[in-house]
Amino acid sequence: MSVLPLVFTSGWASGINAYAVVLLLGLFGATGLSDEVPAALQRPDVLIVAGVLFLCEAVADKIPYVDSAWDAAHTVIRPVAGAVVGALLAGQSGSLPDLAAGAVGGTTALLSHLVKAGTRMAVNTSPEPASNIVLSTIEDLSVAALVTFAVFHPVAAATLAGLFLLAGGFLVFFLASRIRRFLRRRAQRRAEQQAAAAEAPHASNAPPPHRTDQAL
Repeated sequence: MSVLPLVFTSGWASGINAYAVVLLLGLFGATGLSDEVPAALQRPDVLIVAGVLFLCEAVADKIPYVDSAWDAAHTVIRPVAGAVVGALLAGQSGSLPDLAAGAVGGTTALLSHLVKAGTRMAVNTSPEPASNIVLSTIEDLSVAALVTFAVFHPVAAATLAGLFLLAGGFLVFFLASRIRRFLRRRAQRRAEQQAAAAEAPHASNAPPPHRTDQAL
């Protein structure tokens, strides 16, 4: 069977949390639950590094503005991870050329990463941190659930990943327009406040009106 659905799903998940994907696939392969996971992902050193980085991301991803900085730093890492995982999966099964699998995994990871980064920028306009924590938790659970589902039902999981990616794109478009309107309103209010503050000293320094009253 073609490994393309698993490559697509792992690419989508890598765009959200690449370390979780490597860790989960490696554990599935090491425990014998899947024979499609390449040996490179099952190595103890790879699992340890992926586990440590996953914990770091789990913390950074829940802190406002730190999550966006983390996303910016992973703009290259996540697509590369998606491409590497896809190529390794293709090499393990032999049903798809490594280059094609790497292109699918990397492109899907990049699109998924852009959706995640855009959503986080929108969430960071909220003054409270609860939104970041809730969204990060949902993302982690979604990655774990879909990667696990993809190991046993790759075609159905790939369909869900495609729907998530499409829905996320529409959500980012909607949120982006709201953010632009919010920023324009805030800039307008600041300009009005600065103009009022600049006019205030002139009004206070103005000479008193000349009185022309005549004594009777």
